[in-house]
Amino acid sequence: MLKKIIIALTLCASSVAGSAQTTAPKNDYHQADAWLCRPGRTDACAADLTTTIVAADGKLKEEKFKANAAAPIDCFYVYPTVSLDTTGNSDMVAGLEEKRVIQHQFARFGGQCRLYAPLYRQVTLTALRARMSGKPMTADMSPNMSLGYNDVVAAWNHYLANDNQGRGVVLIGHSQGSGVLTQLIKNEIDGKPIQEKMISALLLGTNLTVAKGKDIGGAFRTIPLCRSANQTGCAISYVTFRANQPPPEGSLFGRTTSADLAIACTNPAALAGGSGALHAYLGNGQASGGAAPPAWTKPAQEIKTPFVSVPGLLTGQCVSNDKGSYLAVTVNGNPADARTDEVAGDVVTNGQVQAGWGLHLIDANVAMGNLVNIVSQQAKAYLAKQTKK
Repeated sequence: MLKKIIIALTLCASSVAGSAQTTAPKNDYHQADAWLCRPGRTDACAADLTTTIVAADGKLKEEKFKANAAAPIDCFYVYPTVSLDTTGNSDMVAGLEEKRVIQHQFARFGGQCRLYAPLYRQVTLTALRARMSGKPMTADMSPNMSLGYNDVVAAWNHYLANDNQGRGVVLIGHSQGSGVLTQLIKNEIDGKPIQEKMISALLLGTNLTVAKGKDIGGAFRTIPLCRSANQTGCAISYVTFRANQPPPEGSLFGRTTSADLAIACTNPAALAGGSGALHAYLGNGQASGGAAPPAWTKPAQEIKTPFVSVPGLLTGQCVSNDKGSYLAVTVNGNPADARTDEVAGDVVTNGQVQAGWGLHLIDANVAMGNLVNIVSQQAKAYLAKQTKK
């Protein structure tokens, strides 16, 4: 049962069965309301990103965020499975859930990029929960999820034709969004002239394949994994588990059935390898399907900002063993200090932690500061190369 749930909720297996592909009309991405985020307007990407930094001694400091309206590069984002629409595929009306995931996974890149995030007719949480309960409903769960995929391709082509203007672009996705972007990169970018404009791809919470023992091959022919922050034209991908709770038997995260392939793991805290400090921006509230966060300090202090940062508490290291290939997160709690010794992020169903999911809910949050910093450095490297041409 767990295996089936993971297949459904992460949409990372091409063997997902479902209804026949729908023949819905194409979306018009000239329409402003077809986008969650576009430059020059107040939209989902204008969300409050104020953060409380919690030091080990329990002292609190507020960190403000300011977007860069003159950012020299672009970021294009495809969000994960979040829609609560009651239909099998979502409509094109943004709900609070789509806006909230923008706040958690994408808006902070506004310090480095102009932000573009299209709505798309994704497979909904409603459809996936129905499948889990044994009562599947009509939805496009074809191997390539063509309804949602075609929407994203249309949005990408609209962006290239009307907005890009020769600028470098970072592609960012999580879970279902990463799966869609992986297909888009494979079909529309890999080995084609537009690849020169791809600064990097951040494909989080998905099983991105590479040739075993190599940084290339598998999902992409010519796009390697990123191994330094000034490397461009590369991909970052990982799935997250607690270091003391590795993927259990039956988990599809971090595993492939092919003897010639491996699942990519690039540690945003140490791209060249080894362990590194994770600069997390954790939500100060309960995520959908997850446990409530702990009190951030001992004794508890009121924190009103939407995000919390806990410098020094988390470290990450890519692990590859018989359990899988994944980003192992260690919580360096100290019972003697005034800060929490735990973080939330596990998927919880009926009060039970679903170990096969790992820290899927916070794949992006747990390394957000690292990822933003990498994009900043990649942008500088990319622009320096463009100047020399």
